[in-house]
Order: sequence, then C-alpha cells, then structure tokens
Amino acid sequence: MQLKKTMITITEKTLQDLQFPTILETVSAWCHTDIGKQKALEIIPFKEKAVLMDALLQTSEYLSSFQNNNAIPNHGFEAISNELKFLAIEDSFLEVGSFRKIAAISETANTLLLFLRKFEEYYPKLQEKAASLELTKSIIQMVDDVVDKYGEIKDNASPDLLNIRRSMNSVRGKVNQSFGVALTQYNGLGYLDEIKESFVQNRRVLAVLAMYRRKVKGSILGSSKTGSIAYIEPEATLNYSRELSNLEYEEKEEIMRILKQLTNAIRPFLPLLIQYQEFLSDIDVIAAKAKYANTINGILPTITEERNLFFKDAFHPILFLNNKQKNEVTYPQTFEFHHEKRIIVISGPNAGGKTISLKTVGLLQLMLQAGLLIPVHERSETFLFDRILTDIGDNQSIENHLSTYSYRLKNMNYFLKKCNKKTLFLIDEFGTGSDPELGGALAEIFLEEFYHREAFGIITTHYSNLKILANELPFAVNANMLFDEKSLEPIYKLVIGQAGSSFTFEVAQKNGIPYGLINRAKKKIEVGKVRFDKTIATLQKERSKMEKTSQTLKEEESKAREESKKMETINSKIKLKLESYQELYDSNQRLIYIGQKVDDISEKYFNNNNKKELLGEFLKMVEIENSKRKKATAKESISKAIQKKEIIKEVSVQVDIIRTEKKEKKLKASTVVEKPKPILKVGDRVRMYDGKAIGSIDKIEKNKAVVNYGIFTSTVTLEALEFVESKK
Repeated sequence: MQLKKTMITITEKTLQDLQFPTILETVSAWCHTDIGKQKALEIIPFKEKAVLMDALLQTSEYLSSFQNNNAIPNHGFEAISNELKFLAIEDSFLEVGSFRKIAAISETANTLLLFLRKFEEYYPKLQEKAASLELTKSIIQMVDDVVDKYGEIKDNASPDLLNIRRSMNSVRGKVNQSFGVALTQYNGLGYLDEIKESFVQNRRVLAVLAMYRRKVKGSILGSSKTGSIAYIEPEATLNYSRELSNLEYEEKEEIMRILKQLTNAIRPFLPLLIQYQEFLSDIDVIAAKAKYANTINGILPTITEERNLFFKDAFHPILFLNNKQKNEVTYPQTFEFHHEKRIIVISGPNAGGKTISLKTVGLLQLMLQAGLLIPVHERSETFLFDRILTDIGDNQSIENHLSTYSYRLKNMNYFLKKCNKKTLFLIDEFGTGSDPELGGALAEIFLEEFYHREAFGIITTHYSNLKILANELPFAVNANMLFDEKSLEPIYKLVIGQAGSSFTFEVAQKNGIPYGLINRAKKKIEVGKVRFDKTIATLQKERSKMEKTSQTLKEEESKAREESKKMETINSKIKLKLESYQELYDSNQRLIYIGQKVDDISEKYFNNNNKKELLGEFLKMVEIENSKRKKATAKESISKAIQKKEIIKEVSVQVDIIRTEKKEKKLKASTVVEKPKPILKVGDRVRMYDGKAIGSIDKIEKNKAVVNYGIFTSTVTLEALEFVESKK
C-alpha cells in the first residue's frame, strides 16, 4: 500500500497548550551528544506519512533492542562541527587532536553500519537509513598512519621527521651530559645554591649564588625574586641547546607540512564526514526516543487509513512520570472516536481530571505524529490528523488588550476557518468568559458547526445546554469523570454515555458553607435547572455505586476462577492416581492369571512330557493375549509385546529348569531309598517339592489335590506335594 502525504498544521500555541516542549526536554535529556540534544528539542510533527512511519518504526526497532540479544553498539561521538568548517576552507589544516576525533567518529559510524548490515532482519528500517552511507576504513587508516592513540604525531609519519627526532634525541643526550659535568664542577666549588638546578624558558640551568655569577661561564637566563640566585646555562651546554632549538624548529615545520598533507588527504571525505555526524546524531535522537518510550511503556499503535481513533488504557506521559517519582497511582483512560462517535462532551466538577483527559488525547496524538511512541494498550489504533486545534487554559491576551472571552472568540473564528473532517479539536471550559445564557447559546452554535463538519473533538463544560445538545446529536456523546458519592473525591475515571453533575451545592456543603445559605442560593435559580443537576448527580452516584459493585463482582469472579482452577488441578491429579492404581491392579491380575496358566501347563508337561501339547498351550495363550493387544494403542502394543516376549522367555527358562529338576529328582529317587510318604488329607498344609509357597488342601480327587494358596488355587498331583503340617 502506497502511503499518502499528510500535510499537518500545528500552531506554536497548540504545542504549548499540550505541553509538548516538556516532552521534548525529557527526550533531549536522554541524548548523549550536544547535537542530538539540540535535534531532540527541535522535533515537530512530520508533514509526510511515509517519513513519519519510518521514524516510528526506527524508534520501535531500537526499543526492541533492549529485550533481544543483539544490542545496538555504542554510537556516542565527539562533535566535529569545527573540523568540518576548517575542511571546507581551502589550504587550511587541522590540529593533531582534530584528526583523532575524525578517526573516532569514522570508526563509530563504520562499526554501526557493519552491525546494521549483519542484523538487517532485526533492524530493517534502521538499516534502510544507514544503507546510503559509504563504508570506508580509508579515513581511519590515514589518521592511524600519522597520529598515535595519544594524539601525538608518530616518529615515522615521514622519513624527515624520523631523522629530525633521532638527531634531537642525540643532542638532548649531549645537553644532559655537558650539563652534568658543569653541575658537578661548580657544585664542588660551592658556587651553587641548595636547589642546584632549575628550568627557565624550558631550558635546564644552574642555580648559581649571585656572588659567584661572574665565575660561572655561560648565559644568564634569569634570577630569583630576591636576586640571591642567578640562573645560568653553562657554556658547554649552550652550543648544544642552540642546536636543539634549531632541530625543534625543523620538527615544527615538518609536523606542519605533515598536517597539511593529511588535511588535504582527508578533505575529499568532507561530504561523507558530514553524513557520518548527521547519521550518528540522528541515531542518538532515535535512541533517546526509545529510552523515553521504555520509561513510559510506550508502543507503536496501529496506524489506519480509516477515520478511527481508539486509545485503550492511555496514560498522560508527564503525569505518569511525575506520579512514578512520588510512588502514586496514575489512572489510565480509554477514548474512542469513529464516524458514529465524533464528539465527546465531558462535564462534572472541577479538579476531577477533565482537562487531563482532554490533554491526554491531544498530547498522545501529537507525540505519535512527531515520531514518538505513546503509552497505550497494544490493541490501540489511530489515524493521522491534518490539524490539531486547542483552546486550553486562561487565554487572556495582555499584549493585544483582549479579554479572555474576546480572545476565545478570536480563537473560535480560527477554528471555524480550519476545521474539517481531518481535524481534532480540544476545547477546555467551552463557552466560559461571558454571560452563561448568551455565551452558552453561542457555544452551542459553534459545537453544531464543528459537528456538521465531521471533525473529531473533546470539549469540557459546565453548561447544561451543551450537555443536552450532546445528548440530542446522534454522533456526539456525553461523558463525566467519576466521583466518590460519599467523599466527593475524584476517581479519575472517564465514563462515556452520561453527563456529569457539577456537584455545586454538594461541594459547597462539604467545604463548610452553611446549609441555610445553600438553600437560599437554590431558591434564586430556576427550579428546573436544580432538578436537572440533581438528577444528573443522582445518576452519577448510582453509576459510581455500580462501578464499585462491578469491581467487587469482578474480584469475586476472579477468586472463584482461581478456586475452580485449583479444584480442577486436584481433580486431575486424583484421576491420574486412580488411573495409575487401576492400571497397576489390572497388570497384577493379568500376571496372576498368566502365572496360573503357566503353572497348569507346566504341571501337564511334567505329567505327560508332551512337548507338542506344551507348545500348543503356550501358543494358544499368546494368541489370546495378542487379540487383547490389538485393542490397545500402537505404543502400548509394542510395550506389551516386549513384556509378553519376556514372560514367554522367562516361562521357557522356568520350564527347562523344572524339567531338569524333575529329571534330577527321578534319578535321585532311583538311587536313594524313598521314605514312606505321609498320607495327605483335606486341610493339611503342603507345598510343591520345587516351590516355596505353602497352601492348604481344599479337596482330593483320585490322585490330584486342589491346593488353596490364598490369592489363587492350583490343581496338583499328590506326588508333587510335600507335607508341611497337619490341619490344626
């Protein structure tokens, strides 16, 4: 979708009315550079939607960097504005320290450009802003070749400079050596003061006592304040000092030549350096806007082409930060405008928050159209207005000798000229400043005119006729600020759909005005107006009670939900336990059944030694289990199959063990003389020769006995049973 151009008109008065400069001062304080601070103070609403959307998205992207792992690198810099001016002058050259600043800003810009290219996916709009800038290391390399990190010219900046500095070091050595000889000589003669030596004109001198100054050969460069000491450079050192001075002059000339050469090399990059400084200062402002948004919980709401404005849970940013410092609560407001709800008329007593509500809408819309994120709910949306018109506060014009009412009429005339369907107007205390009836009638006409032009707006008023008009116009609504019905303290919550009472007499009574005086005042005004205001006041009190009841019900509903969630959690845990117990019980029952079957099959095999029948019985048992297994899930089937295989394997092993033991017993029986077996009777406690479990005989038929083990019974031949004890 191609973005349309939006030519917005905002007067300086509107900016002041909505305290927009205060917002800019706060944003400016977050900037790190002086250029950035100045740019932040000069922010105004954008005239083109495309540029505005870029600014908003750039700030939103920077804000997101506070939460992700790809933090934007440091982009602070020292301004090079003076250096840029000198570079623009032909044949001028920069000082050494200036080159270090140029290299630093180039390195910072290059680091940021590389970062944004690497993380374009995270910061597409910031990368788009940086895409036009050239990435080059040439400036940094040229400066590094000449200037060291301490801001001094390197010895190898040129061959001539290297030779000069080598000669200077050699001469300095000779100066020190010759001075040392003279110092030792004259100190031995007692010509020197206690301090022995000093520095004058950056040259090393002997501190000679005044009485011996003629005996020391050299050049007198000065004396002490009292005249007791003469500072003399020894004759032997003097020649070397002159040579050193000449070399220092040559060094200075060579450095000047190098600086001119480097300046000429850097000069072609002047446009790029200007771009670097402009880019980094812009990023400084974007970062400041993001940091400010972070402190006020600012976001980017949806920007629509439709004429809809919906600010959910909106905070006045200045009030929010002030209350945050005082640890006080700030109450959010919700505002909605669309084609069928264009004008809101807020009424009610003073100090209830009407003006703050009106300013909140205007300031947030203004901030958004100036590229700042705003403190609203994420489901909020708005469109862009061409004009925002305000009439807030005491507008008495002393300069033009206009009364408040005259000034307001002049302002209304401006509104009538500019107001259209893309206008947001905000008028505080609409109609005041003149006779209530006459002023109210004129205000009513103005409101009708704004309404017919389909403008969006909020007005605050005490005039009953404006409340009635808002009730009659289909696309206008009344609203009021909630008050506590007992204490008459404001709750700072905007309620749409009902006009507010001014609580004139109630507030007067609360502030100690005698009841008799209040009654006299009531008699002096129309009965209908009193009844109307009283009815509104009663309705407001009822609404306040309903708000409290609704809040209580919400809290109780919330508690009930929490209790329900707890019960559901407990219930699910109990179900899981029951299911696990049932599974364990079923598993145990199945294993007992299999055990019984295996025992029966084993007994048959022991008696008839028929392998074919044994395998048949096992296969039959496995097939029965497999038919059950088909009903289970695929996962359970695999698990059960593994368990069955293990059972069959274990059973096979047990059968082999039983066979082996039976054969061994038969062999033993053939070699060992058998003891006479006791005659088994019903009720005797017995066990199998190859087992450990003890049971009691329930029944004997022919050569078989039914043995009861408590959990299960088993039919066993009498020969396989061992007598334990008789029936008690």
